[in-house]
Amino acid sequence: MTTNSTAPTTTLPLQPGTWALDPAHSAVSFTIRHLGVSKVRGRFGAFTADVVIGETLATTSVTAVIQVASVSTGHPDRDAHVLADDMVDVALRPTLTFRSTSISGSGDDWEVVGDLTIGEVTNPVTLAVELGGIQEFPGGPRHAGFEATTQIRRQDFGLMPAIPGAMLGDVIKIELDLQLLEP
Repeated sequence: MTTNSTAPTTTLPLQPGTWALDPAHSAVSFTIRHLGVSKVRGRFGAFTADVVIGETLATTSVTAVIQVASVSTGHPDRDAHVLADDMVDVALRPTLTFRSTSISGSGDDWEVVGDLTIGEVTNPVTLAVELGGIQEFPGGPRHAGFEATTQIRRQDFGLMPAIPGAMLGDVIKIELDLQLLEP
């Protein structure tokens, strides 16, 4: 997250209300190291986000749910292995759920702190959020674009393999590109 010389504010530059996710212009992706030498990239095809802009940051909230079974790394066999019980175990962990606990920042740079739940494990995470802008849309509501990034450790969520010497790294970098529609 870049340093912003503007003092933090108590409101977002968005109209209060529930902003709808534009799924056609949004994406949730991730990277993880393979053998410590390269990255495996993937994305989730099914996710929701509820963004309620309040009158203040204290009354603003973000909740997002990602369907784990919608994972795609571009290789169906690898996707099946990721979902298997020796990796993520989609039967035990069908969703990743994020609920914000605080929001701070100003201008284009924001920080959203919240709880990420994967299966039965919940840990705090911080999302560095960049407001890409707010744009009028002919014949429709204004659109706001956001990029949010964070990283988590597999071991913090019980996602380490039973076999030592894993081929995948511990750190998963997550990136969300979201476009929201003004209420």
